[in-house]
Amino acid sequence: MAVSPVVVLFVSLIGSGSSHPSPPPRGCSVDVDPLYRVLCDLESVWGVVLEAVACSGGLASLFIAVLLLVKLRFISDPARRSGTGPLLLLLGTLLGLFTISLAFLVGKNQALCVVRRAFWGPLFALCFSSLLVQGVRLRRLVAGETSPSGSSLAALGLALALVQGIISAEWVLLTVVREGHPACEYPPLDFALTCSYTLGLLLIAMGLSLGVVLCGGEMGAEGGGGSEEDREGEDEKRRWKCNAVWLFLSSLASALLWVAWLGFYLYGSQTLRGKGKGERSGGGGGGGNKDAKGLDEPALAVALVVQGWILLLLHAIPEAHLCLRNPPPSNTQDFFNTSHTSAPPHFGDEHPAHSHRPFPENQAFSMEEHGATLRSGTYHSSQGSMRPGVAFRGHVYQPTEMALVMNGGTMPTAPVNYTGRRLW
Repeated sequence: MAVSPVVVLFVSLIGSGSSHPSPPPRGCSVDVDPLYRVLCDLESVWGVVLEAVACSGGLASLFIAVLLLVKLRFISDPARRSGTGPLLLLLGTLLGLFTISLAFLVGKNQALCVVRRAFWGPLFALCFSSLLVQGVRLRRLVAGETSPSGSSLAALGLALALVQGIISAEWVLLTVVREGHPACEYPPLDFALTCSYTLGLLLIAMGLSLGVVLCGGEMGAEGGGGSEEDREGEDEKRRWKCNAVWLFLSSLASALLWVAWLGFYLYGSQTLRGKGKGERSGGGGGGGNKDAKGLDEPALAVALVVQGWILLLLHAIPEAHLCLRNPPPSNTQDFFNTSHTSAPPHFGDEHPAHSHRPFPENQAFSMEEHGATLRSGTYHSSQGSMRPGVAFRGHVYQPTEMALVMNGGTMPTAPVNYTGRRLW
């Protein structure tokens, strides 16, 4: 099985460590470094499967991000448009999360261990800060307030994740550069403690989303009447609460995953190591300790991939769908909207036989009666009576505005050949 282009690019950026040549396993070529043969080794299928799942998650995140960027100009609602900023930040972070998971599948060297320690915490902090700012946005929208813009929310998420970036950078610099410890040798408890800020962001995001689902917007809804605008506002709040439900589910699943992998990383692997030491001291050989210690890195890789897919399925895809779908039609009629105009009525002989014309046939005037009406200044009503009217001044010369302008403002005289305006 050939190594995917994403893996080749990732390996070329990190660099490969020197190792003794060994016969390649089934599925790998001789040119593949032994450090990365777990990605193509068909004898250990779990590495190939995890690599395929990680690559598919990265491609899905990239596809949704491109789709959002293409459809962004068609989102006219400011409330929906404000959610695209944190969502794009989350999708970019998920792409990095799936990529960094490959570093935990392969073997160890100094560069790979620095990458693992430096990017684990900040990437998770970016994911959970995106969830947190989405919770802030939904809380304001359900309460009837305006949401900040998408760029402002994305900037807030970056600022919150910057704290975890500083913590991870200081940890690597103090242990590797200042104290001179190998980058691959670190206590699991230190690795877990550096992620405590990230876990705090996740818990805050879960609390915000739960508050929006349970009691969000209740204070703003008090005193509302039964008008059409109030009903539309309630429908809009229910739609935002649907977003909050998906946000809470993704936060809850992420918290459960963190409890599981922290428990295994801190206590499960330690138990396996102690069991391996007991077997080695009892003459059982040293393979048990080595295998137990080798479970740490695959456990971290599995946690990365599962976390990425949880956020992709429970938050990114539903949120993108809710942002891109068309808003429901409003019940109130917009008299200024001319996009949908009704066709003009057809007049003529298209009336059905049973319908009555608006004007009877006996009310039609002949040409002689019309001329007599104009000369006498009166007209006949439908009841037969005569009503006075203003005589038609068709034989009086009435100059136009252009004639007045051309004559310098004075009243021009009628032309010699003027005989009156033609009526027909």
